[in-house]
Amino acid sequence: MTAHPASGRHLVVIGGVAAGLSAASRARKLDRDLRITVLERGPVISYGACGLPYWIEGQVQDREDLLVHSPGFFRNERNIQVELNTAVTEIAHARRRVLLSNGRELSYDRLVLAMGATARVPEIRGIDSPHCFQAHTWEHFGRVQEYLEKRQPASAMVIGAGFVGLEMAEALRMRGLQVTMVEAGPHPLRWHEEWLSRRIRERLGQFQIDLHTNYRAEEIHEQGLDAMPAGMVVVAAGIRPETELAQRAGIKLGRSGAIAVDEHLETNLPGVFAAGDCAETFHRVKNAPDWIPLGTTANKMGLVAGANAAGRRERFPGVAGTSIVKVCGMAVATTGLSPSGARQQGFGAVSARVTARSRPSYFFGEQLEVELVAERRSGRLLGAAVVGDRDVEGRINVMATAIGSGLTLDEFQYTDLCYAPPYATTWDPVLIAARQLRNAMEQG
Repeated sequence: MTAHPASGRHLVVIGGVAAGLSAASRARKLDRDLRITVLERGPVISYGACGLPYWIEGQVQDREDLLVHSPGFFRNERNIQVELNTAVTEIAHARRRVLLSNGRELSYDRLVLAMGATARVPEIRGIDSPHCFQAHTWEHFGRVQEYLEKRQPASAMVIGAGFVGLEMAEALRMRGLQVTMVEAGPHPLRWHEEWLSRRIRERLGQFQIDLHTNYRAEEIHEQGLDAMPAGMVVVAAGIRPETELAQRAGIKLGRSGAIAVDEHLETNLPGVFAAGDCAETFHRVKNAPDWIPLGTTANKMGLVAGANAAGRRERFPGVAGTSIVKVCGMAVATTGLSPSGARQQGFGAVSARVTARSRPSYFFGEQLEVELVAERRSGRLLGAAVVGDRDVEGRINVMATAIGSGLTLDEFQYTDLCYAPPYATTWDPVLIAARQLRNAMEQG
């Protein structure tokens, strides 16, 4: 592909990976003459970040296998200029310029912010110890792997029981380390219901991983964390949106602390869009802005931001926050709001939970635990959780579709789902849960 001259309309994208590259690629499809530059402060532009814990575990043999595209691919195949190891130090929107860490300036006509998020670093004494590691970026995981290979510690402490914390605990356990987890809150993950916390704790226990909740770590020392010994400490205490650059430029933040955007993903500065983990999105159940830092959300937001930066006027419809994580072989999937989360949002929530087989026992069906949440007054579905060793992802995707479409319980409970003994039961577990939820609403 022939490169365009330096003159003409210029789109600058700050940040690569999911949202930034989706935005740049969509803009290119819609406008073949637009100059596009992506500025990435890190050493790689396009990689499967969610695969990094599995590289630590050994399921991914080579970290290079997680690389999706190189800067050369974007330059040669999509005519998108990519600059690595290039941080933006200032956005001067009045002059339509960005200042770079190497002293250069770039002018722009439209700007997409896709800076992502940064790791939360808890205030713990000794957190800068040489045997303590963050678990967020490509470089972070590289340091973890190097330490494991060189020092071969016998034990590890994981701070944080979110997605990455749970994945790292399993990865380290599979490598033979004795692993202990500590979590500052009362529950792992975001579905704050006691039954799910119990299931996760039981599964971790089966793999000899101890989880301590409501635990505030105080000091990391040479022998471990507080009074618990460990040869290394991995910090996965959550993330926060990267907004400092935007704030200095006069870009407003939302109530969540992420960049506020409208339905077109445009900020309060005309021609400046934001997508991915640095920005708020629209929660379709809450019917309000929210911060939902997920790779799937970032990719979708990037498509809309890129289209609008190229001159379209597309609307981002929002998400329900659907997610799935593997906990020592057990899949934990959620979408929408938990019962307690729904009540906190002011919904008169009713919930039901069932245990049912995904397939008949003579076809090795797995036991699934399904929880559904609905609003009592309207019957609108608000949330769902599905937990089991297999056959989980299809069920949560059905529920995400139903919830995202605004279906009521009455509309959903007779959904025409497939049946054949090798694949499903006559009454699917999610429909059994719907029937149980209908009973609870009628009795209540």
